[in-house]
Amino acid sequence: MVLNAIGAPLVLVERPNPSPGPGEIRVRVEACGVCRTDLHVVDGELPNPKLPIVPGHEVVGIVDAVGPGVDTPVPGTRVGIPWLGRTCGHCPYCSSGRENLCDDPIFTGYTRDGGFATHVLADAAYAFPISSDDPVSSAPLMCAGLIGWRSLSFAGEARSIGLYGFGAAAHILAQVCRWQVRETYAFTRAGDDAAQKLALSLGAHWAGSSDEMPPQPLDAAIIFAPVGALVPKALIAVRKGGRVICGGIHMSDIPQFPYNILWNERQLVSVANLTRRDASEFLGVASMAGVKTVTTVYPLERANEALADLRAGRFQGAAVLVP
Repeated sequence: MVLNAIGAPLVLVERPNPSPGPGEIRVRVEACGVCRTDLHVVDGELPNPKLPIVPGHEVVGIVDAVGPGVDTPVPGTRVGIPWLGRTCGHCPYCSSGRENLCDDPIFTGYTRDGGFATHVLADAAYAFPISSDDPVSSAPLMCAGLIGWRSLSFAGEARSIGLYGFGAAAHILAQVCRWQVRETYAFTRAGDDAAQKLALSLGAHWAGSSDEMPPQPLDAAIIFAPVGALVPKALIAVRKGGRVICGGIHMSDIPQFPYNILWNERQLVSVANLTRRDASEFLGVASMAGVKTVTTVYPLERANEALADLRAGRFQGAAVLVP
């Protein structure tokens, strides 16, 4: 499913299966999650995508060919392919262990063809073994799960955490927090009873509208919804010394707010991309925590419908395309 122009619907095309080059693997796609970042690419909210582009960066599938120089993973291995597709390895960020901030990265489904397809190429060093035998359930872990995990690391030892926007990332992170014996407080759109019910079923201590205040001040808050107006609301909800983490790659403008809601050493930070270490850590944690994703499955050719349903909030959890 190919995006030929910003704002246009994806088009189903048939191409020869790609051949892996040096250091690359080819993966037969079993499932690919539909992420809000895919919406940002299609809608032109992320600049300069490689067009035409095949979106999709929550990929799970079977390695069916390897290029020169690849010893692992071997053909037949199930792997996951995330958003970060390659880094330069030598810029100041890569050299200091911050490859998520690389100056010359490649991103799956944005600057290199992604997983809305039957086959996809990936750098072998940026693909991760998947132990689960359920590719559909595993697919959302490759971005929603990973960015949630990185966001949680910025919350430090916070025991009470607000999750603003209870979609794919938050419904995974709530399960991790429950396993870690942290309290989560779920904030949804006003009237979204289904999302609030899901949050409570996954261990949230409280669920309500983002227009409400939690029953107690929070140690930290993570914003997954791409809504800048949530920033001052979250700052008001955290206690002195608390931290608000913006977990999205794109957000609408943050409105002006009074300094006193930031004062008292509250912090506002953003999270960008992920590192391979994040992926290795999180996939182990997800297995130990018994994370189960809530998914709505669409056949590959209905990718436009899945994107529209995500935009409109017509399902809970995550959407997954299956070729």
